[in-house]
Amino acid sequence: MARIYPLFSSSSGNAHFIGTPAGGILIDAGVSCRRLVNALRLNDIGPEAVRAVFITHDHSDHVSGLRVFENCFNVPVYASAGTVGWLCDNGHISEGREIGGGVDVGGYFVTSFRTPHDAVESVGYKIHTPDGKICCVCTDLGHITEEVDSELKGSDLVLLESNYDESMLRNGSYPYILKQRISSSFGHLSNADSSREVRSLIENGTRRIILGHLSRENNTPRIAENTLIRELGSDFVRNRDYMLTIAPVETEGLGVVF
Repeated sequence: MARIYPLFSSSSGNAHFIGTPAGGILIDAGVSCRRLVNALRLNDIGPEAVRAVFITHDHSDHVSGLRVFENCFNVPVYASAGTVGWLCDNGHISEGREIGGGVDVGGYFVTSFRTPHDAVESVGYKIHTPDGKICCVCTDLGHITEEVDSELKGSDLVLLESNYDESMLRNGSYPYILKQRISSSFGHLSNADSSREVRSLIENGTRRIILGHLSRENNTPRIAENTLIRELGSDFVRNRDYMLTIAPVETEGLGVVF
C-alpha cells in the first residue's frame, strides 16, 4: 500500500516521496543530498528506492539537492520541457527527460498539470499508484485555475499549498515588493484560498488532505488548520468525512496512507 512521505515542506526546502520502501518516486529535491538521504532513512526508505525524481519548477527550494542526488544515485529526472532546459543550462542535471503526456516509473504513472507561479514553467503532479489510488502534489501557485481544480478533483489524497495567512503577511516584516509577489496571482496560495479549494475537493470525494509549503514567517500550522476548519464548518467532520495532516517543515517519520 503506497504512502506519501512529506520529507521537507516549506520555503526552506521541499521534497516528497510517494511509494513504499520497495520503490517509488521523489517530487522535488530542495535540500542537500545528505539531508534527503537522512530523511528517507528516517522513514525506513533507502535512497535506492527512488526510481525517478520529478521537479515541479526551477526555484532553489525545489532543486538545490538535485545535482548531487542525481550523480550519487543515477536516477532519471523528469520535468516540463521548459524546466528541463533550465536545469540543464544551469548545471543542476546532466540530462533531463520531459514528462510529456506522462511516464510510468515502476508502476507509478505520473502526469503533470500547469500551475500559475513565477517560475520558468511550473507544474503540479498527479500520481496513479500500482494499487489503483490517485494522489496529487500541488504547491507554489498563486491561484486555483480551472486546470488545477480539474486535475485535483477525484484524487484520493491531495497535498495542497497553504502558504500564508493574509493578516500575518500584511502586517509582517517583509518588504512591500515581496509581499506583493507572494500574494499575486503568480505567487503563493493563501490559507483562505487553499481552504476553499479543499472544501470543493472534499465535496467531490477526496478524503485525505495534506496542507503543505507553509511559510515559517507568515503562517503557523494551527492558523492554517483553523482556517480550513472554519471554512468547512459543521458540514464535514474531521476523521469521518476527511483526514487532515499538516506537512512538517522536516519529516517526523509519518507517512500518510492513501
